[in-house]
Amino acid sequence: MRGWWQELAGLVLPAGCGGCGAAGVLLCPACAQTLSGAAAGRVRPSPSPAGLPAVYAAAAYEGAVREVVLAHKERGALPLAGPLGAALAAAVGRAVGAGAASVAAGEELVLVPVPSARRQVRARGHDPARRTALAAAALLRRAGACARVASVLRHVRPVADQAGLGARERWENLTGALGVCRGGATGFPATARIVLVDDLITTGATLAEAARALRAASIGPVAGAAVVAAPAGSFVRNRSTTRTEQRSCE
Repeated sequence: MRGWWQELAGLVLPAGCGGCGAAGVLLCPACAQTLSGAAAGRVRPSPSPAGLPAVYAAAAYEGAVREVVLAHKERGALPLAGPLGAALAAAVGRAVGAGAASVAAGEELVLVPVPSARRQVRARGHDPARRTALAAAALLRRAGACARVASVLRHVRPVADQAGLGARERWENLTGALGVCRGGATGFPATARIVLVDDLITTGATLAEAARALRAASIGPVAGAAVVAAPAGSFVRNRSTTRTEQRSCE
């Protein structure tokens, strides 16, 4: 696990931009723009697993976005949770309608992060999805939403490493892998807007399993899901544009 001095050094002595490596900054203006959420939109994996809620992503998982996600997740660049949280907050806003303002007065916005396996948390020294969710909830509160994070999901059985697995294999690997912590089903008001959150979506199997686990515990309904990044080809608007371009060339 990372020592406290490593976290402190990362906070005050950024080695370089998490996206492009530019010296002396945590995130340069150009890379920060890619995580601004301006490009947030609906994404849909193909094939889409059963039970997957509507998913919104802040940015395409490529270039600087990919580097920032990996630097935070795998290389312990913990201060990057701030800009990643801002991107996630933008995606959450799309998931609930039109940002924090769409959450009615007295309505609670609950972000439920997809948990990392315990062995991954030990290896990384942190849970990246939870850390990013906490940063997003703080930003949403500043925007006027009554937002909080509820880390109620847990792994109830071991799963294989997902790397290299196809969509069907990932679904089989994850089915029944998540459950709700003891007592986790309490504390969800009937009016709560529940949004599943993660840093990345690929096949959608993890988010579909998380939604299933919440339903099994009678938590919900889930208003949607939000992630920082998704493959460029999974954005619904990109598919529509491609189809239009194909028709115009026929």
